[in-house]
Amino acid sequence: MNDSQDKLIKISIARQRLQLWQGEDCVFTSQVATATNGPGEQFGSECTPRGGHIIRAKIGAGCVANTVFIARRPSGEIYSPALRAEHPQRDWILSRILWLSGTEPGRNRLGKVDTMRRYIYIHGCPDEESVGSPGSHGCIRMRNADVIALFDLVDPGTPVFISED
Repeated sequence: MNDSQDKLIKISIARQRLQLWQGEDCVFTSQVATATNGPGEQFGSECTPRGGHIIRAKIGAGCVANTVFIARRPSGEIYSPALRAEHPQRDWILSRILWLSGTEPGRNRLGKVDTMRRYIYIHGCPDEESVGSPGSHGCIRMRNADVIALFDLVDPGTPVFISED
């Protein structure tokens, strides 16, 4: 059995929950934070896109927890409350990045609704930030330990389905 082909990540915006399914079994679950602005696909909306996606790229393998990423590259910084105080306006992307690509042309792929061109990720966030309620700029935020665990369980090409319910 090919593990990557029978895995599916389901994200519920209403429940603020991510689940990894392998066949009929839920093998991982985590609270998340989706967009403050709710669901939506338009470029510039800062909404979480719905529908079918895949993990296009995995970024951050081997990085320590709380590694800060800027433009998908480790910045050389490790997140801390002191660093946050120095940079209060940053949208913190920490530990790991699972970069999503839409699979539905016209809905979340190509043109002004392209999830990948919108830089929508599943990524770590500061542990003091709230998960379990909307709070992102469109991405799916997770606690660092959770995103590291999920990262190790999935491969590029793993399907991701984001729904409102």
